[in-house]
Amino acid sequence: MSSVALLATLMAIQGQALQLDQPHEAGLTSIEASWNERRVPYFRADDRWLTVIGIDLDAGEGTYPIEVSLQYEDGQVETRTDMVQVHAKSFPTTKLTVAPGYVQLSPENQERAGRESREIDAIYSTLTPEAYWTQSFQTPIPGTTGGRNFGHRRIFNGEPRAPHSGADLTAAIGAEIYAVNAGRIVLAKNLFFSGNAVFIDHGLGVYSVYLHLSEMLVEPETMVVQGQLIGLAGATGRVTGPHLHWGVRVLDARVDPFSLLDVGDTAP
Repeated sequence: MSSVALLATLMAIQGQALQLDQPHEAGLTSIEASWNERRVPYFRADDRWLTVIGIDLDAGEGTYPIEVSLQYEDGQVETRTDMVQVHAKSFPTTKLTVAPGYVQLSPENQERAGRESREIDAIYSTLTPEAYWTQSFQTPIPGTTGGRNFGHRRIFNGEPRAPHSGADLTAAIGAEIYAVNAGRIVLAKNLFFSGNAVFIDHGLGVYSVYLHLSEMLVEPETMVVQGQLIGLAGATGRVTGPHLHWGVRVLDARVDPFSLLDVGDTAP
């Protein structure tokens, strides 16, 4: 037996992480949402069910459906359609000058960059069906309240490139960088564009990335807790100076990492 209901309209902007929240009720055993052709489960936290979706920074303005299925212990399934109203956000253009070898790539570097891009795509396409976190996300540098350049359309040495998918945080070489929440290290290696890079899978399609590090202090396939030291800031890869690039992907959507600070709290 199943029923269908049309419920809420949620408001969001381009480049935003958005938490979906459902109160628990008697007999409810699982919830799953369908968003942008990805299916993501909710997890139960006491009297609530939670999950997170992402609005990509290039998502068009408009209204998008979220199909939500609620499964009950008696076999009943309730299907509902929530809507997300996406509003545009203005992203400026930034012009940067970097070493020519990071713009006009040699055949060897082009092959390396392509191979690494495919490796990263495979990571983001993997959805771990559980949440590793149990508390709100935090910033990777304690006390940081904002970053620069998220969503900026970037021009390197006069040539347009893809929008900047993370926030640049001020950090001197050697500054300590911490995990923003619990998760599994899925990549810790030197990348052509990103320099020394650490990627953390937090579960449910949520990934945080830390780029241009001078040192990486974690190993792939190990678990980390929130606040664990994972690396030191640096200036490796394609950069104009020392800083931390902090990025977040949610179901492969490029979102402002600071928007993730508003989600993830499982406390009742």
